[in-house]
Amino acid sequence: MKAIASETILCSHNHYFTLCNRLSSFSFSPQPSIPIPRPHLTRTRTRSIPIPPKTHRFVLKAAESTQPASLSSSSSADKTIVTDDEFSLAKVSFGVIGLGVGVSLLSYGFGAYFNILPGSEWSAIMLTYGFPLAIIGMALKYAELKPVPCLTYSDAQNLRETCATPILKQVRNDVIRYRYGDEQHLDEALKRIFQYGQGGGIPRRSAPVLQSIREEVTEDGKYCLVLVFEAKALQLSVFEKRQAKFASFFGPGITAEVGKSEDNLYEVRLISNSNPNASP
Repeated sequence: MKAIASETILCSHNHYFTLCNRLSSFSFSPQPSIPIPRPHLTRTRTRSIPIPPKTHRFVLKAAESTQPASLSSSSSADKTIVTDDEFSLAKVSFGVIGLGVGVSLLSYGFGAYFNILPGSEWSAIMLTYGFPLAIIGMALKYAELKPVPCLTYSDAQNLRETCATPILKQVRNDVIRYRYGDEQHLDEALKRIFQYGQGGGIPRRSAPVLQSIREEVTEDGKYCLVLVFEAKALQLSVFEKRQAKFASFFGPGITAEVGKSEDNLYEVRLISNSNPNASP
């Protein structure tokens, strides 16, 4: 029995080793590999329909927005601002000229007198004329009243010569040049209209100050000169009470309108009654 059992065990061991050898030979022997088909993702990928970018909408809007601008450009062509580049002596400060020439003569005269600069024989003349010129220049500079800004539209400029009254032209020319000795522009006119220090008038310290003027055309096509005043101590009602006085002082041939534009700024519109479409 023992021999049979041992043989059985031996046989089983031999069978085990034989099986292992077969398995090892099967697992490690090179076998032709069968290619496994793999799907090519790049070839079978579906293409998405391109969506137009959002910037196209802005381009369309820009193109549409330019259409009304081009249509309205012809109507707003006359609303362009005219720049005043014309040279005039009225736009030159004589105080600056006198002070500059006088100080230059004095400086060179003293330098020539002490032999620092050449021309000692002319030093006496330079000092003689330089001193009074410097004094006159300082006096003019002290009494100088600077011109106010003037905003002119092209359509108003075209109507100025034909529709503006002589008084409106004079007012415009007076306030856009240097003046000397006056406390402010239109001082005499404002004194009569607001009656400084009189019954029913206003105090002198509350007087309005002219800040700028503007030339424009009204809706019915008339020439208009706008006076912009600054008055911190006055109300709109004070100007409205004197609306008729503005028309009478700057008349005849005009209509005066009063309004408030910004804080402490009031506008007096002097509208010419001349019809630009009337035949001469």
